[in-house]
Amino acid sequence: MFFAISGVTVPLWLPPLAAFIISFFTSMVGVSGAFLLLPFQMSVLGYVAPSVSATNLVFNLVAIPSGVWRYARERRMDWRLAWLIAAGTLPGLLAGWWLRVHWLLKPGTFKFFVGLVLLGLALRLLWKNRQRGQKMPAAASSNGKRRLTPIFFIALVIGVIGGAYGIGGGAIMAPVLVAIFQLPIHAVAGAALFGTFVTSIAGVTLYQFLPAPPGIETRPDWALGILFGLGGVAGMYLGARAQKHVPQHLLEIGIAAVLTLLAGGYVIGYLLGAAP
Repeated sequence: MFFAISGVTVPLWLPPLAAFIISFFTSMVGVSGAFLLLPFQMSVLGYVAPSVSATNLVFNLVAIPSGVWRYARERRMDWRLAWLIAAGTLPGLLAGWWLRVHWLLKPGTFKFFVGLVLLGLALRLLWKNRQRGQKMPAAASSNGKRRLTPIFFIALVIGVIGGAYGIGGGAIMAPVLVAIFQLPIHAVAGAALFGTFVTSIAGVTLYQFLPAPPGIETRPDWALGILFGLGGVAGMYLGARAQKHVPQHLLEIGIAAVLTLLAGGYVIGYLLGAAP
């Protein structure tokens, strides 16, 4: 079976399959996978309208609860950190929404913005792995948890980016917590996913109900978002379950490599004038 999206006919099974594969791996490091679904929609499905960001947030709403439930069930959820992330990123979502619908309307400009975000995330992950050989002090993790104010304000800035990018902020927040605050991935994965879920609720509401410029569609494609979400439900649950059996540095290096390739394509294409 097929359905149409932005004038392109897409097999019904393709969005769930892509979401399952992506979210299985990304959920292990506390990321929903929306940051990779966005370039998939833009490059494979040809979906570059402003509403693509909102559609990504719909995916988060459907898919994330299964991963959060798994982390909570295994008592690997830091609820204090989870609510702190949510409280910081929520206020930034409104600014991110305005940025997306008023400044990042052209696909070429948005692709360039996407590339910069992806490149920044890749550099964070690579830097963390470069520092892996340095033994972290025993108290680093607990000390990082006490640095509530810096984490809150970083989450606020990330909320602006996440609101415009349609990722809820967790894709950036998780590596920041690991690389800068030296928190172990097992402590932040579930919290980052939960924070992304909470902010995605607000993000979908903004895109669905706030007025956009005339002729600009910002409301999500609910059918596509739910299709992605169905694949993500299974992928996140299994990824959260498998996390403790997979070395985190291998996952981080692999994700960083994919991010670098995607970011390079978007940024170089824009600079060369290839982006539409």
